[in-house]
Amino acid sequence: MNSEIIELVIEPGGTAICVYTDDLDLARLGEVRVRRASHCEPDEHGQWWADLAPVDGPKIGPFNKRSEALDAEVAWLREHWLCCPSLAT
Repeated sequence: MNSEIIELVIEPGGTAICVYTDDLDLARLGEVRVRRASHCEPDEHGQWWADLAPVDGPKIGPFNKRSEALDAEVAWLREHWLCCPSLAT
């Protein structure tokens, strides 16, 4: 496991919400339900975009590198989606 911080939001009913990573075995917490929160895709010019429409978010970019788009995607999810568990349902 790397040293990245994994944020879990635990709702009053016991549901845990997080930005998925392979670094944490979520099955150890119980039943797992994964749903897509975003799409990271290149455009016709080779620029990368993070589309957060699945969680009613914006399309952010362009980025020169896919890794930059992924970093921006996770940052947006942590700030705007993970903070508000009611949006995760």
